[in-house]
Amino acid sequence: MTTLMVQGTTSDAGKSTLVTALCRWATRQGVAVVPFKPQNMALNSAVTADGGEIGRAQAVQAQAAFLEPHTDMNPVLLKPNSDTGAQVIIHGRAVTTMNAVAYHDYKAIAMQAVLASHERLSAAYPLVMVEGAGSPAEINLRAGDIANMGFAEAVDCPVLLIADINRGGVFAHLVGTLELLSPSEQARVKGFIINRFRGDIALLQPGLDWLEQRTGKPVVGVLPYVMDLHLEAEDGIDQRQTDKAEQVLKVVVPVLPRISNHTDFDPLRLHPQVDLQFVGPGQAIPSADLIILPGSKSVRSDLAYLRANGWDAAINRHLRYGGKVLGICGGLQMLGEQVHDPLGLEGAAGSSAGLGLLAFETQLEADKQLRNVRGRLALENAAVSGYEIHAGVTSGPGLETPAVHLDDGRCDGAQSADGQVFGTYLHGLFESPEASAALLRWAGLSDVQEVDYHGLRERDIERLADLVEKHLDTGLLRQLCGI
Repeated sequence: MTTLMVQGTTSDAGKSTLVTALCRWATRQGVAVVPFKPQNMALNSAVTADGGEIGRAQAVQAQAAFLEPHTDMNPVLLKPNSDTGAQVIIHGRAVTTMNAVAYHDYKAIAMQAVLASHERLSAAYPLVMVEGAGSPAEINLRAGDIANMGFAEAVDCPVLLIADINRGGVFAHLVGTLELLSPSEQARVKGFIINRFRGDIALLQPGLDWLEQRTGKPVVGVLPYVMDLHLEAEDGIDQRQTDKAEQVLKVVVPVLPRISNHTDFDPLRLHPQVDLQFVGPGQAIPSADLIILPGSKSVRSDLAYLRANGWDAAINRHLRYGGKVLGICGGLQMLGEQVHDPLGLEGAAGSSAGLGLLAFETQLEADKQLRNVRGRLALENAAVSGYEIHAGVTSGPGLETPAVHLDDGRCDGAQSADGQVFGTYLHGLFESPEASAALLRWAGLSDVQEVDYHGLRERDIERLADLVEKHLDTGLLRQLCGI
């Protein structure tokens, strides 16, 4: 059994992408590899085969390893619901909500869950490919660390350190991070990887030589900047789009403070006939064919934010002019008449008026509903698959006209009598080509091209493995992976 860990000098240095690449590369070597992230803080999550919840990036890494996602791949998931507090998910299940100070004291308990998951994976797979979180050199977070060097020390594994040269200051990032580690942690770092390089590698070579001489550690390789690589983001919203056709459907998504699972919109970003625009604070909602209200980790506070920006009036005006509105999960709940949180699960206990566009109310309950589902849209009877992650229980006469008929016999969501408003709890519905095409036709696009989103993701995973083969020292990688 071998464990190899990837840590980064900063957030978004490329850890998730590199672990995805290494997972697929290892499978090419004939090795059964499993991805692992001890602790993740993200509002993009996925439902696992064992009925739990993990970070979305680990689900993509599981695909790279040809595995079904499992809760042991990400034993601790933190989902922020305020600037200082988060829901704590252990082994796929929400156990509590606490502020940052309380969680600092809780980390010893969380570490037990981390080590238990790692032990199970190590017993089942010869190679565990681990992703760190943020930076190992965050001085204020090092005490009781379970996400970076604290974990690496506990399981005695080697570490690769990756830095993003596109940010600038890459040598300072690498040397500075190394200097802030303890001697035993420094010894654990077996090499550096520089990510997102553009230009002539010959111009970078003097810096690489200096780095190796200064630290005594090898540069494992320099990965190029790939403009058209599209993998689901762990947390930050990716606004890049592919080249568009002449006739496009204009889609607008208001960005809420606690937006969750915004990976729902990745298939739309990549669709050649869709112009997807994210609208931020203080911005007016522009003319569009379709407005989509996204998922939210704090529905009532995000509703208040939506109103404070005047977006509720813009949505009503959009509907008066014949536009369509789609709500997904928390967005579905906002479309109703009331949202009740009697237990204070997402903030202060209480109720908030919804947008009143569909006749139902939602009450948040302690037990979260987690399901992978299949079914058919009410639109065109189109096949759809997706996943549910929600604490809300929705009821009311509006549900008598459901949006989706599920294979397990349940109905999901609702649609308005005039056909302009459509709401569902299903995340990932645009990943189903048939359902995506039906929704785009409903929103006003004719002659829809079907896009194989899963095929595009698989193509990019293969491209990542190709980059490992071409640009990294695979001999050293094989040694570190025990191959």
